[in-house]
Amino acid sequence: MAGNSFGKIYNLTTFGESHGEAIGGIIDGCPAGLEVDMEAIDLEMQRRKPGQSAIVTQRKEPDSVTFLSGIFEGKTTGTPIGFVIQNTNQKSKDYSHIKDTYRPSHADYTYDKKYGIRDYRGGGRSSARETACRVVAGALAKQLLGDIKITAYVSAVGDMELTTHYKELDFSEIERNPVRTADSDMAHKMEAYIKEIRKQGDTIGGVITCVVENVPIGLGEPVFDKLHAELGKAMLSINAVKGFEYGSGFDGTRLKGSEHNDIFNADGTTQTNHSGGVQGGISNGQDIYFNVAFKPVATIMQKQETITKEGETTEMQGKGRHDPCVVPRAVPIVEAMAALVLADFWLLNKVSKL
Repeated sequence: MAGNSFGKIYNLTTFGESHGEAIGGIIDGCPAGLEVDMEAIDLEMQRRKPGQSAIVTQRKEPDSVTFLSGIFEGKTTGTPIGFVIQNTNQKSKDYSHIKDTYRPSHADYTYDKKYGIRDYRGGGRSSARETACRVVAGALAKQLLGDIKITAYVSAVGDMELTTHYKELDFSEIERNPVRTADSDMAHKMEAYIKEIRKQGDTIGGVITCVVENVPIGLGEPVFDKLHAELGKAMLSINAVKGFEYGSGFDGTRLKGSEHNDIFNADGTTQTNHSGGVQGGISNGQDIYFNVAFKPVATIMQKQETITKEGETTEMQGKGRHDPCVVPRAVPIVEAMAALVLADFWLLNKVSKL
C-alpha cells in the first residue's frame, strides 16, 4: 500500500496495525554520528501512550521501543534505523461487532471499498496507534535539530479556548496537567469538561497550537515544497485532523495590508509576525506558529444508525477503550511531525548554496 513514507532526505516509513503483533518503522537519511538520547525518546513515547490519565483511552501499552539497526555504541551509523513497538494489550474481540458493519466517520467504508478487504480490529492500519512510530522518528529528529525548540499545547477543547498570546503563556505548565494546556486554571476546566463528555458516552474535539523557536533562516523550498505547505501536509496526515492554519491564518483575512505587513527592523527581524515565521515558503528566522484542528473522536458510546457491507441499515454502539478527546495525547504527535518536516528541510538546506 502506497503512502506509508514521509520525507525526502530524513525519511520515515511505518508499518503495522493496531491489533497486529507490532508496529514499527524505518528511519532513513539520519546522518551518522548523532549521539542518541534514549531517555528523551522514551519520554516522548510516554507522553503519547494510552492509559496515562483518566481522560484518555485506558488501553495499557508500555510503548517501549526496540531499535534493530542503525545505532551502534549510542550513535547513529548513517544506515537505516529500524525499530519495533510491540502491541501487548490487544482486545480484538472488542471489535467483532463491526466486522461487517461500517462505523460512522471512520475509515471502515473507504478502506473496504478501496482495497476490498479491511482489518476491522481497532481500525487496523487506519488506527491512530500508527502515530507512535512517528513519535519515535520525531524524537530522534528533535535531537538532530539541536537548538530548534518545538513546543505544542492544547489551546482549545470544544468551546473552551485559550485567548492569551503564546509569548505570555508558561510552557512549563503544559506537562503538569493531563490536558496539556499552558494555563493551570483552564486545565482544570477542560479536564472537568472532558470527563463530563465521557460520562455522556460522547466525544469532543479541540485545537493544538505549536510554536517553533530558534529557527534558522532559509528552511523551505520554492514553489511546491514550501515550508508551510509541508507542515500543513504533515499535520493533515495525523488521524482526526480537520484543519491547519499558520501565522495570522484565517484571522488575517480581516486585516488590511497596511495592518498585516510585517515591518522590518534594521537587523532583518520584524516588528510583528503575522507571517508566522515563513515568507515565500522559506523560514525568515522568526517564530513559526500554527494551529491544528482535531475533530471529535468518531467512536462514541451511544447508539447510532449505520449500514452493513450489504447496504442494510442497522444500529450500532461503540465498544472498547477510546479517547473522549484526542488532543491531550496528540500534542507529542504534532511536535513529532513538525520535527520531521524541519529535519528534512534542515538537511536539504545544507546543499542550497556553496
